[in-house]
Amino acid sequence: MLKVGLTGGIGAGKSEVSRLLVRYGAVLIDSDRIAREVVEPGTPGLAAVVEEFGAGVLTAEGTLDRPALGALVFADAGRLAALNAIVHPLVGARAAELERAAPEDAVVVHDVPLLTENGLAPLYDLVVVVDATAETQLERLVTLRGMTESDARARMAAQATRDRRLAVADLIVDNDGPLEALEPQVRTVWDELARRAAAR
Repeated sequence: MLKVGLTGGIGAGKSEVSRLLVRYGAVLIDSDRIAREVVEPGTPGLAAVVEEFGAGVLTAEGTLDRPALGALVFADAGRLAALNAIVHPLVGARAAELERAAPEDAVVVHDVPLLTENGLAPLYDLVVVVDATAETQLERLVTLRGMTESDARARMAAQATRDRRLAVADLIVDNDGPLEALEPQVRTVWDELARRAAAR
């Protein structure tokens, strides 16, 4: 098994890269998806979040109100750390469980947005970073995700710098250009991952 950490700043296009890797044969473990699962209604995770942040982070239906929670944590490093202390151990445990279920010869790609921030690079055999300039990230967040510029900048500022991400990269996917320029690069990365997996 080859364990790969995949990361990139918000708006860099990591989701598209992970989608392509799955198409080529990777087993994907998506930390964002798991992070949503561990705070679904009725979970210990959601109970812990409500205990920490109050019932104001719940919708009328009793689900997590992500925009309300985001407004609390993304502008306050202490509150963000408190949220991470609840969610990250739950995500890590579930990711490990999914990894154990993968075939022995698999290329297992862990899609981890905060890999750099949380010092997780040593957990993987290698790290792939999806890279884009801050200008490109900002434009995508505003035009494709409908964020306000100030919200987009706050979320970008809450993440590691581009230089810090690139410093932990073993392989880099440049996603500053159009979508059609992305696939050949990801194919090259996949060929390298498959070669390394076969050599293990």
